[in-house]
Amino acid sequence: MEDVSLYLEPARTLAVVGESGAGKSTLIGATLGLVPCTTGQVTWAGASPRYIRPALVMQEPRSAFNPHLLLRRSVMEPCVAKRLQCDPSRLQRLCDGLEISTDLLDRRPSEVSIGQAQRVGILRALIAAPPLVLFDEPLSALDAVTQKHTARLIAELQAEEGFAAMIVTHDLGYAAAYADDIAVLRAGRIEEIGAAKAFVAEPKTAYGHRLRDAAFALGALERAA
Repeated sequence: MEDVSLYLEPARTLAVVGESGAGKSTLIGATLGLVPCTTGQVTWAGASPRYIRPALVMQEPRSAFNPHLLLRRSVMEPCVAKRLQCDPSRLQRLCDGLEISTDLLDRRPSEVSIGQAQRVGILRALIAAPPLVLFDEPLSALDAVTQKHTARLIAELQAEEGFAAMIVTHDLGYAAAYADDIAVLRAGRIEEIGAAKAFVAEPKTAYGHRLRDAAFALGALERAA
């Protein structure tokens, strides 16, 4: 990756879109502090990622959990790692917001649906109140109805919690409907970046136009048009 500069604000969502191989996974790794930056740095409020520990919601819901552990134990891992006491009322409130029964947490990953597993993954990401949450294709494993429902739940919880979100996705329709800003990544470079509504109305680059027009042709931008 080269010349990638992004700025995230609390309570706002940045969607990073681009074709396979554009560098989206590398960007997530660098933001998490797992991929070293040869030049430049990643900071949040003056601290490096290893100190702020941003949370990650992974693409494959079930494989994101230890198959041998009950979901409740996996959900509590961020609190254990940060040596935090989890307020039971917070757990209940997040479960209510994600429409998860707390009884569900006493099952193993193989005993819940993919949609339920993804919502439990979001619960685990939020349980320790991180300032920044990264979403790696959070809806791609879900059916269309569950995608829309889960996207709405994420947006509602972000409004309540105030965390900044970076969503890496191929789904331009989701990005345009739920993100405040869109960054177009191509071959490891930021092709363009700006407000989501402005991108849908008129991309700044020829590549952005191709992405936007293809999404319109597929009907993916109907929610944001």
